[in-house]
Formats: sequence, structure tokens, C-alpha cells
Amino acid sequence: MARVVHFEITADDVERARKFYEIFGWEITSSGVPGVDYWLAHTGEEGLGINGAIMPRAYNPQPVINWVGVGDLDDMVDKVKAAGGEIVGERQTVPGVGDTIYAKDTEGNTFGIIQPLPGSRM
Repeated sequence: MARVVHFEITADDVERARKFYEIFGWEITSSGVPGVDYWLAHTGEEGLGINGAIMPRAYNPQPVINWVGVGDLDDMVDKVKAAGGEIVGERQTVPGVGDTIYAKDTEGNTFGIIQPLPGSRM
């Protein structure tokens, strides 16, 4: 069964958003990828809940994006298309994390799909 494993909060002002979300006690740190304004949000210890990130908004309105972890990205891309969804953007490999792609459901909601690397924190 595929589960939501990550979220992305988009912001017009990433620094302002980072400060806001710290009210929840989240540990927000740089992704460490040079030239990429992407801040990891560690929301708590293992158990209930997921971790995510804060990133610049690329277009308006851009929603919070949930990421679903899968075992086979290519297979899930085919299933999304067969179910009436659409793939948006290009497949990307995030070093040390896994292979990713954005998709839209039948209602136009954007979500991410990730095939995590074995041992990654996704």
C-alpha cells in the first residue's frame, strides 16, 4: 500500500514561512543541495505524522504538495495515467533520496510520487 511520506509547503517568502512554522517546534534545516532553496522540516520523532519541506512557490496558486512513496515509480506513473490522472514535469533523481515525479489527480490536485532509495529517510 502506498502512503503519504512527505509534504511540501510553498511560500512567496521562504524565510518568513520558515519562521512561522517554527512555532510548532519543527526543526527546519537546509537541504544541503547547493543553489537549491529547499528547507527540510522535521516535525517530530518516529510514529504518527510525516516530515516535509518548505520551498519557494513556483507559480500561483501552488498548493501544499503531499508525496506518496511507492516501490516502482514507472509502474505508478502508468497507473496514474490509466486512472485519468496526468504526469506534470519531468522525472528527477534526488541524490541520496530517490526518483521523483509530480502528477495531478482527476480533480487537478498536484501531488508527488517518490521511489525512495533503500535506507533513505523517506
